[in-house]
Amino acid sequence: MSIDKDLYAVLGLTSTASPNEIRQAFRLKASEFHPDKNASELAPVKFREVREAYDVLSDPASRTTYDENRRRNLLESPLGTAQEIWSTYLSGVVQ
Repeated sequence: MSIDKDLYAVLGLTSTASPNEIRQAFRLKASEFHPDKNASELAPVKFREVREAYDVLSDPASRTTYDENRRRNLLESPLGTAQEIWSTYLSGVVQ
């Protein structure tokens, strides 16, 4: 998973999401994009993104590291990060 991706946006969450909210969002998105249930050509790619986001955010140590890097990226490259967040958000809204 690219560090440039907003993993919270991939799951449709805010950065204050609880572990239970992360698990629920993962189950919902995984069901939506599972290749056995979704015939779209993009389904396997989206499913992989959802799985990778869950793997990072469900592990407390990985999530802490990700959050620290995310904060650092917002400070070092705010325009690039804002564009990535916006495009990720739009791709989740407009399907």
